[in-house]
Amino acid sequence: MKVLLVNGSPHREGCTYTALCAVSDAINQNGIDTDLFWIGNKPLAGCTACHKCSDLNRCVFKDSVNDFLDLAGDYDGFVLGTPVHWAGASGALTSFLDRAFYADLNGGGSRFYLKPAAAVVSARRAGTTATWDQVNKYFGLMQMPIITSRYWNMVHGTTPEEVRQDLEGMQTMKILGHNMAYFLKCKDVGSKLVPTPPQEDFIFTNFIRKGL
Repeated sequence: MKVLLVNGSPHREGCTYTALCAVSDAINQNGIDTDLFWIGNKPLAGCTACHKCSDLNRCVFKDSVNDFLDLAGDYDGFVLGTPVHWAGASGALTSFLDRAFYADLNGGGSRFYLKPAAAVVSARRAGTTATWDQVNKYFGLMQMPIITSRYWNMVHGTTPEEVRQDLEGMQTMKILGHNMAYFLKCKDVGSKLVPTPPQEDFIFTNFIRKGL
């Protein structure tokens, strides 16, 4: 088993990275491998709803979104980290997730289905819970069990050194890592005994009716 931790910050080894490393260390302590994936700091276009992903099973734009999609199927769980920008996830990560999850959903939805996921949020001061809610909504739509900690998954600080001084936040990351590992081991045992839920075709209900 292995978990992919995604760094959605424009800073490769900043505060978000520091929090993710704490989660990664705890997962590793449970005998589960981890890798870190940085979305980069180049501009990422948002989804244009071109629907090319239905045929390609990946995004039509060639950037880190497709790099992530190429890897995602090989992982059993995911941790997505983001800094707080204007009381929400970073714009780059929002575009990244919009395109990555939409491409997978349109292409058959096989990379993330029933794989556990967690959001990690880093902020100087506020906006953390709103950001946590925002990222968790992606997991809910993709049928990914959401892993939590003993507190909301957040750290505070303006530098990695300050984040490490947030002892409660760092402990929250550690517990999150242990909880992720526990869930993965339970799922591994359970999947051998319990069949996967049946999949159903999509039913789309539009609230505006033409011709009525």
